[in-house]
Amino acid sequence: MQSATRKKILIVLTNMLSYGDTAAPTGLWLGEATEFAEIMVQAGYHVDYVSPRGGFVPLDPRSMKYTNAEIMQTYATADFQRRALAASLAPVDVRPADYQAIYYAGGHGVMWDFPDNQPLQQIAAQIYTQGGYVTAVCHGIAGLLNIKTADGRYLIANRQVTGFTKSEEFLAGKQRVVPFFNRVEAEKRGAHFQQKRAYREFAVQDDRLITGQNPFSAKAVARLLVRSLAN
Repeated sequence: MQSATRKKILIVLTNMLSYGDTAAPTGLWLGEATEFAEIMVQAGYHVDYVSPRGGFVPLDPRSMKYTNAEIMQTYATADFQRRALAASLAPVDVRPADYQAIYYAGGHGVMWDFPDNQPLQQIAAQIYTQGGYVTAVCHGIAGLLNIKTADGRYLIANRQVTGFTKSEEFLAGKQRVVPFFNRVEAEKRGAHFQQKRAYREFAVQDDRLITGQNPFSAKAVARLLVRSLAN
């Protein structure tokens, strides 16, 4: 692991502009990135942003309806606009040894460009192997589905996890356009999927794996991570 004087967290964002091959717009759910990042920065960590292709990260327009002053304050900064939204790192630019944790932010777009991205899987696996944390919120669990440990097993196998639920997809009106349901795919890989009431804050930790259920759980994931890193 890196020295205590250089504390860094890697945040993963989507490059997807639309729901698969449709014209319906999607992208990063803004608050899932900003609320997590703000807590980590306040705790003394530097955050970097990476995406499957690097470069431009689109925002899910629906996420802008669920902002607050705190989210907008981070969104408005030149640093976030540049490093997260305009010029995110590509996986090839990332040195996993520099990071104590990786965090997969959500937004429906991740369901298309997270699950099969092997460079991101390798980064996450290395961070975990070196004693770091693998974390996600909402649809970000899609990035965890195919991460494997050194012995070839799924990272989430026999682990307690959560993510955006089928009932929440129905409430969002997206049940017919998503390529899969998070619980179904997680359980196929041996995970023990936990969930609470729709759109209520909920996060679960299983050793060095931390996941949050929905957009309102980003802070809960961040708080668990900060507490764990401090210990």
